[in-house]
Amino acid sequence: MTDTKKPWHSLEEEELLERVSTGDQGLKSSEVPHRLEQFGPNTLKAEEKTTVLKVLAHQLHHPLIYLLIGAAALSAIAGHAIDAAVIGGVIVLNTLLGAIQEWKADKALEALRRMAAPTARVLRDGKPQEIHAEEVVPGDVLLLETGDRVAADGRLLEATDLSLDESALTGESEPVRKSPAVLSEDTPVADRTNMVWASTVVTSGRGKAVVMATGMNTELGRIAGQVRETGREQTPLQRRLARLGTVLGIAGIGLAACVFLIGLFKGFAWLEMLLFSVAVAVSAIPEGLPAVISVTLALGVQRMARRNAIIRRLAAVETLGSTTVICSDKTGTITRNEMTVTTLLTLGHPFKVTGSGFSPFGEIRRAGKPETKELSPEAKLLLEIGALCNNAQLIEEDGAWRVRGTPTEGALLVAARKGGIDPQKLAQEKPRLAEIPFSSDRKYMATLHQDGDGTVALVKGAPDRVLSFCTKVYEDGKLRELTDADRARIEEAISALAERALRVVAAAFRQFEGDRGQLDEEDVEGGLAFVGLWGMVDPPRPEAIRAVADAQGAGIRVVMITGDHKATAVAIAREVGIENPEEAVTGAELDAMSDEELRDRVRTVNVFARVTPAHKLRILQALKAQGEIVAMTGDGVNDAPALKGADIGVAMGQAGTEVAKESADMILTDDDFATIVHAVEEGRVIFANLRRVVFFLITTNLGEIITLVAALLLGLPLPLTAIMILWINLVTDGACTIPLGIEPKHRDVLKQPPRPPREGVLNLTMIRRMLLLAPVMAAGTLGLFAHALRTGTLAHAMTVAFATLAAFQWFQALNARSTRLSVFSVGLFTNRWLWAGIGLAVILQLLVIHTPFGQRLFGTVPLTWLDWMKIVPMAASILVVDEILKAFGVHGRRAPPKPIPRIS
Repeated sequence: MTDTKKPWHSLEEEELLERVSTGDQGLKSSEVPHRLEQFGPNTLKAEEKTTVLKVLAHQLHHPLIYLLIGAAALSAIAGHAIDAAVIGGVIVLNTLLGAIQEWKADKALEALRRMAAPTARVLRDGKPQEIHAEEVVPGDVLLLETGDRVAADGRLLEATDLSLDESALTGESEPVRKSPAVLSEDTPVADRTNMVWASTVVTSGRGKAVVMATGMNTELGRIAGQVRETGREQTPLQRRLARLGTVLGIAGIGLAACVFLIGLFKGFAWLEMLLFSVAVAVSAIPEGLPAVISVTLALGVQRMARRNAIIRRLAAVETLGSTTVICSDKTGTITRNEMTVTTLLTLGHPFKVTGSGFSPFGEIRRAGKPETKELSPEAKLLLEIGALCNNAQLIEEDGAWRVRGTPTEGALLVAARKGGIDPQKLAQEKPRLAEIPFSSDRKYMATLHQDGDGTVALVKGAPDRVLSFCTKVYEDGKLRELTDADRARIEEAISALAERALRVVAAAFRQFEGDRGQLDEEDVEGGLAFVGLWGMVDPPRPEAIRAVADAQGAGIRVVMITGDHKATAVAIAREVGIENPEEAVTGAELDAMSDEELRDRVRTVNVFARVTPAHKLRILQALKAQGEIVAMTGDGVNDAPALKGADIGVAMGQAGTEVAKESADMILTDDDFATIVHAVEEGRVIFANLRRVVFFLITTNLGEIITLVAALLLGLPLPLTAIMILWINLVTDGACTIPLGIEPKHRDVLKQPPRPPREGVLNLTMIRRMLLLAPVMAAGTLGLFAHALRTGTLAHAMTVAFATLAAFQWFQALNARSTRLSVFSVGLFTNRWLWAGIGLAVILQLLVIHTPFGQRLFGTVPLTWLDWMKIVPMAASILVVDEILKAFGVHGRRAPPKPIPRIS
């Protein structure tokens, strides 16, 4: 199978299929596992997979760990064996916990990457199948369509108007026209027009190719062997938090040096102060932050995946919370994309079509009084064009009818069946000879068929486009010239159908004498005879209506962009509740605008009709120039620039091409507009949860630092040992951070305006709140420490301080759940995982204080119930203080949603 004596491009089809041991109907499924084993998966050699040892090593490679190792070494040298052992245990525990969290987060994100992996359509056992691209093997027959990314190197068997973008391989910017014709052996790679190459993109047409090489054996694999998958992606948020950790670490070391000098000045032993200073430095670093951020992001994107939104780039999660505009396609996203033809319209008569969905059961009746089932010649021809100029298949499976192909073409097949036409039989009577596939630029599809002694070109497409090609009209079974009056009547009918929110498709034909085997664009872009119109309904998704209201209530503009007629777009926009639908702008009007004019118009225009992918890019650029954060949907190969340029590119998982999916930040597995709004909501929830974690950890660290420095300045003994501080930072806080990272959404999450995109995790409100609450924590701890010192031993007082500072974290975790709303109004028990974390922290704290083992390790002594009666109310004071501050609006009140711009 790897024999290369004669190049692939120079082989005849029979010789080609024989060499790869396959047929034009593809491989048998039973053969695939053997070939996978022989040739391996169809992937380029990627980076070595992350192992447990690498994850552990990554955890140890941290300044905090270096500090702790130094502290353990100093303790051992000083003869404090127990302290050295405890700090060593903390290093092991922190490393293991961090490694487990990182491993889980990596696995979760890897699972999501697999969900978003590219796919390929192949023939196996003679039937089309969609498989993961990595499962393609030599001998598979690839089915290629516009927008597909070629999964492997292959030799063409069939090609219809097939062109590929090979710039990824050859650097050639223009698409290359392809043909299955045999080439000479010495043809260079760039000129092998009967070959398709892995990673290239189908820009137009369709084809069938047999796979000859996969993975590293492809042309791309040979010249790009050095290519490796990029490392673990860090989001801007993670980078900002890493910088914050560095700043806090440097500040902590500086503070520790100051504490060391103050302690020496106060008369403490230098070794004791050295160990204590290390603990101060450690207390300044939120060491649990990197791991919990990774886990929070990973769990968040898993939740989004369960809601049908697959995040391809983690940075998108942050941007979602700042989204101010959602630009959405209409068909299949806001609407169901379940087309049903309800009206046929010819120049002579209108017809009503009964039935719904893809079931071919229904009737076609001529409208009027009385109604009749008799079809006119032009109505019959209209149905025949819909059946022949069509690449869809109508399939019945388990009693249900579905369409393999586009919903629009499926609807035309169904209409033909209702009119008594058998599409398969008709295709045998009038075989297809050539095709011009539909493209978003052409806006029509044309096919050439044998028709008696001659041939006929059948055309269907956008009504304004098709009508512009027509010079004749087919009426009452005869051809005649198309007059201006006829054209006006047809345009009026198109507008009338569109105003009823019907999607309109036009049909025309042109006859040729004699044999003809080729069809070019110039053959159909003039001299056509107009036949009629199909009016089909594509109802809005019920959930889209609610989602539009939710988005607009959240201060997010919804902009609908469609290639449909303006009247149809306005009708659908009005039905789903989009603001200002009457101010719709068409593609032609858009072309007439300068960039400055467009930037001004996009402030208020929320409906764009008859637009192309190039228009989408202009609209996007105009919105971004206004400072908007834009989520843009797309499904076609030409949508890729707009998807890449958007702040959030959203591809359709069902209707989207592979190129669109690869260009997107997020993929909707259900192609539903409501899922975009759900994703925005989840993005806001994830960012809010990250803020909760940061607020909780840094407030704790700040409280510890104030406690320690104040004790030294007030001339009190040191209230906490180094290992007590480490316990609070790593164990007490650790039990609460992950539950805070999965705090359920609050009911008002979609009632707030979008977050300013340049606003970091720490904003002024959070900083002010931390500066107000950290002193409460320090004052309560020092107050009980001083009181216990007067009435008991230093060991007892230190145990009281240790328990008090730990208990403050239990109540501070409840504060962290909400910035402005009372924890009682958001639901005291709605985050059960947090209560489990607090419960675990309480149990562990009791064990450390009341068991001989804990006492020996931490130098604690048992506390009485009277001690706990003082400690718990004192710790609860931080909850009371924050609730009072919230009640008086010190942290700010809930701002009303940003109003949607309206035209007066």
